[in-house]
Amino acid sequence: MVREQYTTTTQGTSLERPESQYVYTVGIYGWRKRCLYLFVLLLLIILVVNFALTIWILKVMWFSPAGMGHLHVTEEGLRLEGESEFLFPLYAKEIHSRRDSSLLLQSTHNVTVNARNLDGEVTGRLNVGPKMVEVHGQQFQINSVVGKPLFTVDENEVVVGTDKLRVTGPEGALFEHSVETPLIRGEASKPLRLESPTRTLSMDAPKGIYIEAGIGNIEALSQMDIKLHSSDGVLLLDAATVRLPKLPEGKRGGSERSEELHEICVCPDGKMYLSAAGRYSTCQEYSHVCQ
Repeated sequence: MVREQYTTTTQGTSLERPESQYVYTVGIYGWRKRCLYLFVLLLLIILVVNFALTIWILKVMWFSPAGMGHLHVTEEGLRLEGESEFLFPLYAKEIHSRRDSSLLLQSTHNVTVNARNLDGEVTGRLNVGPKMVEVHGQQFQINSVVGKPLFTVDENEVVVGTDKLRVTGPEGALFEHSVETPLIRGEASKPLRLESPTRTLSMDAPKGIYIEAGIGNIEALSQMDIKLHSSDGVLLLDAATVRLPKLPEGKRGGSERSEELHEICVCPDGKMYLSAAGRYSTCQEYSHVCQ
């Protein structure tokens, strides 16, 4: 132990303070001091390395006040220049290209665009594959630049909103069921042909069917019979000449089939009827059929 001595004095006397025999030094010496310097040096090295790595990352990632690399932050959103690859789903409200370039979505397999509702269920899907383009939804519609519907498809019908529908295939248009249209017109300088190779061809209209050939002929060809039937009205052949060039002529003789021969008679008003054939004409101008 260190023992200290205290000396008391009275007023008016002066004594010299004896020098202390023990001196206390404050500080770190020895191996502790060397460890401290080594720790400070290690922290300095780590600081320099971190600063260098930060500068390298900023340079590699092309960080700038406007954004990062080809990705720029603008008032309207994010603008991405050049080609980019997304490894995970991309969620965006609107995607559009620059005014002077087109928007390209490219994939090694397919490109799929989904539309979901608030519950996360897919309500619409567009799938562009290497061999097929599929659209899943309640309605598919193509509009013009002014917003006019050009082509609309839903579960009930297909609507073509253009003024003209043109089929350029060499086999024409094939319809497995009925077709409803106000006008069928052939291409200019080319004939219009309605054909049913293995079944019947039927045209129905509540107020009439109008067939017109402005500068050509109208031909109806059939392997079997062609029947023109009117339930309530008349069959009107309005022409300057009506010809039946291949109508066979019967000869009355001893044949048993001679009783089955008839001749075609025409009334003054144009009505036609059949009359049993005879040696001479059996048509009567004032027949009860013509009255």
